[in-house]
Amino acid sequence: MSKTDFKKEWKHLYRPSAKEFVVIDVPPMNFLMIDGHGDPNTAREYKEAIETLYAMAYALKFMSKKEKGVDYVVPPLEGLWCVKNMEKFTTDDKSAWDWTMMIMQPESVTQEMFEEALKEVEKRKNPPALSKLRLEAYHEGLAVQIMHIGPYEAEGPTIARMHAFIDENGYESVGKHHEIYLGDPRKVAPEKLKTVLRQPIRKA
Repeated sequence: MSKTDFKKEWKHLYRPSAKEFVVIDVPPMNFLMIDGHGDPNTAREYKEAIETLYAMAYALKFMSKKEKGVDYVVPPLEGLWCVKNMEKFTTDDKSAWDWTMMIMQPESVTQEMFEEALKEVEKRKNPPALSKLRLEAYHEGLAVQIMHIGPYEAEGPTIARMHAFIDENGYESVGKHHEIYLGDPRKVAPEKLKTVLRQPIRKA
C-alpha cells in the first residue's frame, strides 16, 4: 500500500521559496480545528489543543488505512492567527492573539469517520480539548506566502516584508495570518526550523 505525503504532493502549498514571495490560489480543504486564545508559549489551552489535534489526526489516519485502504503521512500542524486589529498584528504581544490550530485531512476522511474517531479517542485518551474539536472546510483562496527558516521569534521582519509586498503589488490583506509548521521544535534546532508564512489577499 502506497503512502501519500501531501507536503510532496502539493509542493506549491507546502514548499514555497525562502527567497521570494509567491502568490498562489489555495483550494478548499478539510481540517481538524480547535480555536483558542493566548500566547502559544505559555497558554495551557494551546498545549491541550495540540495534544487533542494529534490524537485525532492519528486515529483518523489509522482508520482511513484500515477501512478504506488509504494511507498517508499525517499532515503538518497549521495555525491561523489574528488580533482585533490585523493592521497591528505583530509577533511581539502574543498574549493578545486569537488562534485556530488545525491539521489538514484528506478527502477520504468523512464526517462519519470523524464522529467514530471522536468516540474512540474519548474512550482511549479523552484529551482535554476534545469537546472543542471540529472537522470543517476552509477555503483560503488567493494568498501570498514564503518559507521562513529560523526560530518562530524571528518571523517579525519577514512578516513586515510580506505586508510591504502586498501593498506594493496592488493587493490588500484579508483574513487571518497563516503558518504551517514543517519542523518539530523538540527535534530541530531553532535556526533550522521551516515555517510557511501565508497571508490571504485580494486585489486592492
